[in-house]
Amino acid sequence: MTDHKAQIIIWDWTIRLFHWLIVLLVPLMWWTGEEGMMDWHRRLGLTLFALVLFRLIWGIIGSWTARFVPMIKRLGAVPGYVRDLFAGRHSPSFGHSPIGSLSVFALLAALSIQVGTGLFSVDVDGLESGPLAILVSFKTGRDIADIHELNFDILVILIALHIAAIAVYQFVLKANLVRPMVTGRRSDVRASSDVSVRAIPLLFSISLTAICLYAVINVG
Repeated sequence: MTDHKAQIIIWDWTIRLFHWLIVLLVPLMWWTGEEGMMDWHRRLGLTLFALVLFRLIWGIIGSWTARFVPMIKRLGAVPGYVRDLFAGRHSPSFGHSPIGSLSVFALLAALSIQVGTGLFSVDVDGLESGPLAILVSFKTGRDIADIHELNFDILVILIALHIAAIAVYQFVLKANLVRPMVTGRRSDVRASSDVSVRAIPLLFSISLTAICLYAVINVG
């Protein structure tokens, strides 16, 4: 029975790939921005835009544990779930836990704001700007750039809280959340739905993402 349970897939490969690419891209985005490597910052920003857009689409039509609706339904259980955690009680979830769902929405919101503001941002001298900055005035672009910088601080705080939560689960609750995000599998839950990646939703998500990316790149 243990071996059978170990084969349960809870995260499809698109979710895992998205997660680890975000782990790679966010520090690179910060570094290229700090070092003034704006050509690379722009390229990485467009890559991040495509990833976040794909994830938002996949959250609607993707595999069950990737979808937002089941996560939204679990948000009402957050207070009770937190009380159980403080009492040392932890019941593994098939997919995101209530507090995990809250974390997903917070991080995706921050990432979406970061990407969205980056597209319209204008730097101080107006030489380095986002690909959609031509659609707004210089002043508006500068105001958006300020939001871009402020939101990054919020994003860093959310990431720090996310890492801290993973550490608590690992060392206090003895639940490894990192390994399933690598392998896609857990041995302490029972499957309640299919998480396979279906071809048509995947192709639709990739196609729509590519069309939007092309439009952003060629708007000027």
